Amino acid sequence: MAERIKPTMEATKRAGELARAGEASASSPARAASDAAPDLEVRAVARRRQFTAAYKLAILEQAERGTEPGAIGALLRREGLYSSHLTTWRHDRATGALAALGRRRGRKATLSPERKQVAALQAENTRLMRELTLARTIIEVQKKLCSLLGLPTAPADASTGSGS
Repeated sequence: MAERIKPTMEATKRAGELARAGEASASSPARAASDAAPDLEVRAVARRRQFTAAYKLAILEQAERGTEPGAIGALLRREGLYSSHLTTWRHDRATGALAALGRRRGRKATLSPERKQVAALQAENTRLMRELTLARTIIEVQKKLCSLLGLPTAPADASTGSGS
C-alpha cells in the first residue's frame, strides 16, 4: 500500500514544483507547456472481458500440457485469468464443446406469445398427469383396503355409468 501512495505523492510534489517553475518563468510559455505535469486521472471505463471460444480452447490446451509444478499458475498469471475460468471452461467443454464455450451472456430472448402458451399448456398437462397418477394410486389402495377389510366394493357396471 505504501508503494502505491509513494509514487502518487512524488508525482504531486513534482507537479507542484513544475507549477511553481512555470509561474517563475511566465515569460516563456512554450517551456511551461512542455514541462506541465501529465494528467493523473484515470479515464478508462471498466469493461467486462470477453473471451472467444478459440481462445478458451487454446488456454485449456496449454493448461493440460503444463506438467511441471506451477505451470498452470504461471499460465494464469501471464494471461490474467483465474482458476475458476479454467474450471468453468472445462465444464462447458465437457457438456457442450465449442457451442457452450462461445455462448453469449446476459438476458435470454423473450418468448413469443404462442411459445408462452405452448409452454403453459405443457406445464398444465404435466401437472394433470401427475394428479391422475396419484388418483389412480389412491383408488388402487382403496380397493385393496376394501378387499382386506371385507367391505363390499362398487360393481364394475356402476363405475362405468350404465345403470340398468
